[in-house]
Amino acid sequence: MRKTILSVLIIVCVLTIGSVAFGDSDIKEFPFCKYCGMDRDQLAHSRMVVVYDDGTSVGTCSIHCVAIELILDIDKMPRSLQVGDYSSKKLIDAEKAFWVIGGKKPGVMTKKAKWAFKNKADAKKFIAKNGGSLSTFDKAMKATYEDMYADTKIILEKRKG
Repeated sequence: MRKTILSVLIIVCVLTIGSVAFGDSDIKEFPFCKYCGMDRDQLAHSRMVVVYDDGTSVGTCSIHCVAIELILDIDKMPRSLQVGDYSSKKLIDAEKAFWVIGGKKPGVMTKKAKWAFKNKADAKKFIAKNGGSLSTFDKAMKATYEDMYADTKIILEKRKG
């Protein structure tokens, strides 16, 4: 009986650790964005984490900086991409998230915002209040790469001044 209970507890612990692979511990592991130096705790609603097949991981402040990471480490295969849910600030699967592109709320490291939501209803509420359009992760990444030059130019101008 004790072995059965112990086995069940071990399985539950393993499953729990796997389902909350990072929780907020990613902020402790990566307090600042590797590329821009921004505080990831303050940007918990837009932060991202890439976990590669080789077991390494990287934390960024936004989809903009994760796009840079994916280009610079193009030889590594991402195992998972996590993003901060705009509403709860908890990490969610970026590829399954409901993304909102654009709207009147300023983005992180970009002129055209890209926000992720775990729930479609939350994304629709955000759109009703702030504008933007419902999208997928693939379209959000494509828009990120398309915006990269203009966004980088704005960032460099801000740093100059």
